[in-house]
Amino acid sequence: MDNIAAIFEKLDNAKKYFLETIIDGQLIYDRLLIAYLAGGHVLIEGVPGLAKTRAAKALSEIMGADFSRIQFTPDLLPSDITGNLIFIPATGEFALRKGPVFSGIVLADEINRSPARVQSALLEAMEERQVTIGESTHKLHDNFFVIATQNPIEQEGTYRLPEAQLDRFLMKLDISYPSHDSELKILAIHDKEEKTFPVFKDKITQEDVTRLSDAAENVMLSGDIKKYIVDIVRETRKKNKYVEFGASPRASIGIMRSARIKALLEKRKFVIPDDVKEIAPDILRHRIIRSFEAEAEGADSNIIISTILGSVKTP
Repeated sequence: MDNIAAIFEKLDNAKKYFLETIIDGQLIYDRLLIAYLAGGHVLIEGVPGLAKTRAAKALSEIMGADFSRIQFTPDLLPSDITGNLIFIPATGEFALRKGPVFSGIVLADEINRSPARVQSALLEAMEERQVTIGESTHKLHDNFFVIATQNPIEQEGTYRLPEAQLDRFLMKLDISYPSHDSELKILAIHDKEEKTFPVFKDKITQEDVTRLSDAAENVMLSGDIKKYIVDIVRETRKKNKYVEFGASPRASIGIMRSARIKALLEKRKFVIPDDVKEIAPDILRHRIIRSFEAEAEGADSNIIISTILGSVKTP
């Protein structure tokens, strides 16, 4: 890890910058960074006004990545996301008009405000890092990363995300209201006489990201830890009064990759069980399909996952 010491210094500066702009942003920063390095995507759920958009912009500033925002609405069309072909009369040919998905970091804001066919326009992009427009396939940025936000599903005018799309997100984060003291700090940040948003200059380059991702692959993951991960994921598939369907093998892979990156960011050369315990809820939360009884009794995915983590033997 000595050969990436300079990158760790950049990460320290990036974290300081992020936490200066996003109050109580420790968890969201850690998870966004892990997902970005793992090549995954993140779904954030929370009521409007909790700095979800600001967090996405802060990450793009840190990474020096192109940023675009898509506001999902009921009348949004798939072509508004991917782009389309426009006929040019002067040349008699069609020209590609690229949509906002052709950016490094894409914020899909309030993704559950649009119906399934529009949400699905992101599927190919998220999974394959490419989009098909007409008869041509177009590659997206190497560092293509989607941060989607959604309002709590019980709010009026929202649609459930299809399970196939939910599974494309590496993580799902739940953001709650800030504490009293934190909200006072938020007021201070937005008081121009007291503080303005800082400018971040020490960007994390794509080369830095590649080196960190490569280093994470060399973080030791013992056979016992692998078994622990599989045991947790398989436990979600055991049908009971609260669970209809559990997580797919994609969850096992996601936990493994994320735990390695978490260990690397904590400057360890090996994964410990606590890495798995801390990261597993964010990767399993949206992959457990609850039963009617669970919804009726208010047993959410967090309760189910906590029970599972308590029942699976820790190595």
